[in-house]
Amino acid sequence: MIDSKSSDFVEALARGLSVLEAFDATDPEMTLAELSRKVGMSIATVRRNVLTLEALGFIRRHNKHFLLAPRILSLGSSYLNAFKVEEAVTPELHRITSQFGDAANMAVLDGTNVLYVAHLSESLGVRRNASLGVTYPAYATSMGRTLLAALPGEDLDRYFQAYSPVKLTDYTVTDEAELRRMLVEVRASGYSITVDQLDYGITAIAVPVKDTTGRVVCSINSSGYTPRLTPEELVEQRLPELRLAANRLSQLFARFPALVHSLAPAPPTAR
Repeated sequence: MIDSKSSDFVEALARGLSVLEAFDATDPEMTLAELSRKVGMSIATVRRNVLTLEALGFIRRHNKHFLLAPRILSLGSSYLNAFKVEEAVTPELHRITSQFGDAANMAVLDGTNVLYVAHLSESLGVRRNASLGVTYPAYATSMGRTLLAALPGEDLDRYFQAYSPVKLTDYTVTDEAELRRMLVEVRASGYSITVDQLDYGITAIAVPVKDTTGRVVCSINSSGYTPRLTPEELVEQRLPELRLAANRLSQLFARFPALVHSLAPAPPTAR
């Protein structure tokens, strides 16, 4: 993989993608000036990118504001359809949620975040939104810690050089030394439990999922409402089922090699 300093790196394409990624739940609509400040580009550069994306149907204009168009969904749909994510993953997630209720997810490392590539929920409780394409800081999630624990030493060092820890709750662990110690424990036990790390009221347990060569390519978890769950209950009741699901997915991935190739971690960019 090339880096941003390579002569093969297309800066114009990178700028266009940065504009698309700037729209989120906090900023669903923005003026050119607001976009310029958010992405760190000149208004003239942002304008050219926005007008191009508008011409392609990925952005729409409302008065002086710009927002994503529904066509943006086609990009995610293309991924899901091309790699048969629903066919490969959903049955195992459904088995977990039908047994325990709550939610089950699959995620991969994407830079310093985890990115949700599959989600199933039978809970209507108030919690942070977990859905396809959502990203959260890896250090604050059960799946993120499971994936970080599987990284080679150099890759883990690069992660800690790039991450920008924020205390999302009073309980969020952000200290690098403490996180490294916890990752050693996760690596030894083969699972990770988080309680009120990402948000208050969210408790989760995650395990790694390996490909046919034994390489960790993604993680699955089962999550629920903190007052109803204890770590001991998660280990006793849900861990065996999660490990069974992970083993089944590992075997199933042999039928979906392109999906496995696509799940490879995206490296973080150092600060």
